Amino acid sequence: MKISFAKGVSVLAISSLLVACQPTDSSEGESTDQSPVTENSATTQEQVAESEHNHDHDHSHAHDEETEQIYAGYFEDSQVKDRSLEDWQGDWQSVYPYLQDGTLDEVFTHKAEKNKDMTEEEYKAYYEKGYITDVERIVFQGDTVTFFKNGEENSGKYSYDGYEILTYEKGNRGVRYIFKLEEGEGLPQYIQFSDHNIYPTESDHYHLYWGDDREALLDEVSHWPTYYPSEIDGHTIAHEMIAH
Repeated sequence: MKISFAKGVSVLAISSLLVACQPTDSSEGESTDQSPVTENSATTQEQVAESEHNHDHDHSHAHDEETEQIYAGYFEDSQVKDRSLEDWQGDWQSVYPYLQDGTLDEVFTHKAEKNKDMTEEEYKAYYEKGYITDVERIVFQGDTVTFFKNGEENSGKYSYDGYEILTYEKGNRGVRYIFKLEEGEGLPQYIQFSDHNIYPTESDHYHLYWGDDREALLDEVSHWPTYYPSEIDGHTIAHEMIAH
């Protein structure tokens, strides 16, 4: 049975590790002060070239530092590369039910103890707004995207529509990877990924924004439904969030 999505910037009547990231040091979807102040369109046809890896300690350390900087939202435009739906293939579950049943409470306790900028209750309220969604599951198979909502499912084909680099008030940045609906009815015209990666790589979780207005979606930074692989249980997700 097909399901319909409301037009607009979210599925609400519609992050890092968004859910896993700390709001004070990550990019889009992770901070209370992240309204985008500039938007730079920077698309490219260039594919990421494979490079030889030097496995000595110094190289590994430098690579780790660079990865951490990118994850935190600090990178050069030249580092950003195009990506395909291949990076998000598989079966994904929303983390929102785990917030509702209390499984993620230890994450909010950890954040409050570590950052001291908000209480546990305030963190939970913040992530409640970010995670809330009635799309409980999403499956990517090739260029086909299947949304599961209230026990029903609907599929459509999406094609790559470039990326946008967003700059936030804090000074860090994020990249939205955008895909446009090519076949299907009752589905959002656009879906936009944010997973703290800026070049082709398999995603381990992501925030997803969807709606019919490409530009309006770029302004959405307070509601970011977040998805992890469906085979992972809630406690494992919580521990991964705390680890990051």
